[in-house]
Amino acid sequence: QVQLVESGGGLVQAGGSLRLSCVGSGRTFSTYVMGWFRQAPGKEREFVGAISRGGGVTTYADSVKGRFTISRDNAKNTVYLQMNSLELEDTAVYYCAARIIGTLSPHTHEYNYWGQGTQVTVSS
Repeated sequence: QVQLVESGGGLVQAGGSLRLSCVGSGRTFSTYVMGWFRQAPGKEREFVGAISRGGGVTTYADSVKGRFTISRDNAKNTVYLQMNSLELEDTAVYYCAARIIGTLSPHTHEYNYWGQGTQVTVSS
């Protein structure tokens, strides 16, 4: 089991950048595929991106491709979401999630553990 804690959210102007962090507990962090998801008010939780166990493979939603970058540092039990060129539509609560099975997935139900989320608000 792993516990996840996100941080780094906040208020940023459109066009700005933020970096979110997600720290996992335990010694087995490197065995999990890690994903980032977000949920805007009144909307379903949606996939942002995911990264493989070793960090060598990533995948992104089309809406963030080219603007967001996921990376991980297994020595620090941490996964990052670098968000550049932020848009108003990026406003949401951002969640990190851990998946036991080693393939990347965009589906929320295929992730086993979730953090509590961190709010990102993009203003005009």
